[in-house]
Amino acid sequence: MNLRSLIPSGNGNGGTRVQAPANLFGSLQREIDRLFEDFTRGSVGAPGQAQVNLVPSIDVTETNKEIVIAAEMPGLERKDIDISVEDDILTIRGEKKVETRQDDKSKNYHVAERSYGVFFRAIQLPAGVDPSRIQATMSNGVLKINIPKPAKAEPKKIEVKEAA
Repeated sequence: MNLRSLIPSGNGNGGTRVQAPANLFGSLQREIDRLFEDFTRGSVGAPGQAQVNLVPSIDVTETNKEIVIAAEMPGLERKDIDISVEDDILTIRGEKKVETRQDDKSKNYHVAERSYGVFFRAIQLPAGVDPSRIQATMSNGVLKINIPKPAKAEPKKIEVKEAA
């Protein structure tokens, strides 16, 4: 049996394939899809300003002693962020509030690309992490969470004794 006979041909002309024409409108379709995603992502809050759910970008690194999570939080302060651990799930929540001032009513927005709203990230931690030892710091819009790894359980040999 010839291996060519196992390859689907798509037509009945002896296994040769006709090349499909390149999709000339592929980049246009991707751009339209992106615009619809941006449009449907959130509702409008203040005039010209989008209200969306934010997803902070994170880096998770690991050493022998700890796990470090670095999350981008531009424009936020420590008081805007809440970190909790429950059932080995680390949760980072907060809100980036719309900056409103008295003179905003007289402004006509031409471009408003900044995002505002609630953000939420949940990260599974290894079993046995002690929440009281987790430390978080924030500097230059980057939240850094240091999570000490739990001590590995040492295997214990159990002696088998004679039954009485």
